[in-house]
Amino acid sequence: MNRRRLRAWIVGVIAILVSVVVFLVPFAFVLLQAAKTPAEASNFAFSWPTRWVFFQNLRDTLTSNDGVIWRAIINSAVLTVGSVTLMVIISAMAGYVLARKKSKWGPVVNFFVLAGLIVPPAVVPTIWVLQGLKLFGTIPGMILVETTLGLSFCILLFRVFVRTIPRELDEAAVLDGAGPVRLFFQVVLPLLRPVIVTVIVVQAVFVFNDFAGPLYFLPGDQNVTVQLALYTFSGQNLSFYNQLFMAIFLVTIPPLVAYIFFNRQIVSGMTSGAIKG
Repeated sequence: MNRRRLRAWIVGVIAILVSVVVFLVPFAFVLLQAAKTPAEASNFAFSWPTRWVFFQNLRDTLTSNDGVIWRAIINSAVLTVGSVTLMVIISAMAGYVLARKKSKWGPVVNFFVLAGLIVPPAVVPTIWVLQGLKLFGTIPGMILVETTLGLSFCILLFRVFVRTIPRELDEAAVLDGAGPVRLFFQVVLPLLRPVIVTVIVVQAVFVFNDFAGPLYFLPGDQNVTVQLALYTFSGQNLSFYNQLFMAIFLVTIPPLVAYIFFNRQIVSGMTSGAIKG
């Protein structure tokens, strides 16, 4: 084994060990605590359960607080899908226009896009606007807030990626009789697949795990999200840490299942976007 292969082997082993420590050990700890009795789980010991009560804890957690975990997972799924869909459509069109069209308003628009990355969200004015639109405390209103918060980052990604697409493709489509809408959705949008995958992965993780946004703009038990559900669950079940860890385990399942089924598309899209971007 030469020095180069030895170095690659050592780096690979270190990467595997770091992954085990960072991801698998905490996941195993949560799973073990979720299978213990309340008294045993309150010790927080990284040990094998003396008596497995996994399915009993699962049933108690799903029926606790009128099924708040079910509502939280469904609400977060709807919020994530709606927000990310709007982000992709709006930011792709905005990024395409900013990259292709030369206008005197371009620098002004770019200024506001960059300002969206720096300026923190104004909570009180946003609540005032949502109340005026009758959307405060509703899932559609929260979808608009999450979409707005993520637009600046997504527009910058799409604008950079569109610049790598030759203008000759646009000109050829126009010569074939394509209008602006057909040009964008049938010619340009399919070429944006790598950056679309990147935006979906990054923003879906952020929206699904967002805590501050729903705390400010989405009050009420019926619209609770997963992070708020865990927060309230921890406050109401101080003597039942086994149910709290079971709730954490249930919340991690949707992202884990999505990664298992779409890991090839995610890795391919992110690596392709990294090369072209």
